[in-house]
Amino acid sequence: MPKDLTGLPIAITGASSGIGMATAIACARAGMPVALAARREEKLASVADRIRAEGGKAIVVRTNVDSPEDCAALVERTVAEFGSIYSVFANAGYGAETPIATTSDADLRAMFETNFFGTLNTIRPALPHMLKAGRGHVLICSSCLSKFALPWHTVYSATKAAQDHIGRGLLIELKPRGVAVSTVHPIGTTTEFFEQAAVRSHKGGPGPAPNAAQIRTPDFMMQPPERVAKAIVRSLRRPRGEVWTSLPVRMGFAFLTAFPGLRDAITARKYARP
Repeated sequence: MPKDLTGLPIAITGASSGIGMATAIACARAGMPVALAARREEKLASVADRIRAEGGKAIVVRTNVDSPEDCAALVERTVAEFGSIYSVFANAGYGAETPIATTSDADLRAMFETNFFGTLNTIRPALPHMLKAGRGHVLICSSCLSKFALPWHTVYSATKAAQDHIGRGLLIELKPRGVAVSTVHPIGTTTEFFEQAAVRSHKGGPGPAPNAAQIRTPDFMMQPPERVAKAIVRSLRRPRGEVWTSLPVRMGFAFLTAFPGLRDAITARKYARP
């Protein structure tokens, strides 16, 4: 039987736009009080106003997921305002298109700091509350690229794979104690993610940047963030370990993972550069 989500609080990082914003709105419509977290407080306020206008409950907590202290404060504010925390969605993250051989250690570590360690920073302070209550749901926004390393997006793919493995391990560790864990694997979404990735890929000023933002996601692999949000709410109602929004992509990646030689040949043919 689907879980009634009414009154079950959720904290969402990266909630100022894209998947995070769409999920916050969808969760509020399902009856969940929502703690909105991101660095852009003014954008969070706009999302909160929209949720409240529809009769939902929302608070704004400016949060940089690179900071364990900020993430702990997010959880404590959620508990203080709503009385508990049922779910946390570690969604904040970013990407960039750069050759792995020339990616600086600083840039590589920075992406892991946000995408991977930011996920841990978000989850860890929420777990004691969930384990004490004997219920809860951890959500991690990974990617379809957690299963498939795309060239020039290798660092991003690696951070998403690391998130996926953390989610798989946590699921086994926490399920006996009443806490569900789901990794979310979107394909391309029509959000500002790609615009921001292009900016980060092109640091050399005006004019074309070599090897930057040249890989385009095909139209058939693009989805609105609301589709991902609906899948997340379904998983909150009926927990599942992995949340996918495209069965063909999931099956295709599974097939190519089983045959790595074929995968590499197809990838090299499609994405080869002089």
